[in-house]
Amino acid sequence: MIKIIQGDITTLAVDAIVNAANQAMLGGGGVDGAIHRAAGRELFEACLKTPEVRPGVRCPTGEARITPGFKLPAKFVIHTVGPVYRDGQYGEPEKLAACYRNSLALAAENGCKSIAFPCISTGVYGYPIEDAAKIAVREVSTFLESHPDVEVIFCCFSERDKRVYESLVR
Repeated sequence: MIKIIQGDITTLAVDAIVNAANQAMLGGGGVDGAIHRAAGRELFEACLKTPEVRPGVRCPTGEARITPGFKLPAKFVIHTVGPVYRDGQYGEPEKLAACYRNSLALAAENGCKSIAFPCISTGVYGYPIEDAAKIAVREVSTFLESHPDVEVIFCCFSERDKRVYESLVR
């Protein structure tokens, strides 16, 4: 089941929330900073313990990592790194789709029955919301075909983003 809400992802009592992280996983702006602030210092420390795959990179673009939620109402935080949008011709759609697939796979591996996503890559990374939402809805819908007992929430920051998602989910 897909639900679309407008709100603050850090307040959701779900099994997992997805963090639109950067490759270092050590906090940043937007939803990443909000999640780190709400979860407390323990989240930063857990992310710091995530092994680097190369200097400064704990989670490459399109991949996902999981940590406890610490002070959040969510049990887990799934960190994924969306692509920086250039013009859609540099693998951005494939990388964004991989964010959703890999996050959902981690959620399933960890027994999550409810997962909330922000609008990945649509903030400072510049991905057009209409294009990003189509990818998100497509990947989640495909996942739900084989996991019908999972609830996926698209938690939108703005009313405009919420309307975009609503137009895609029937």
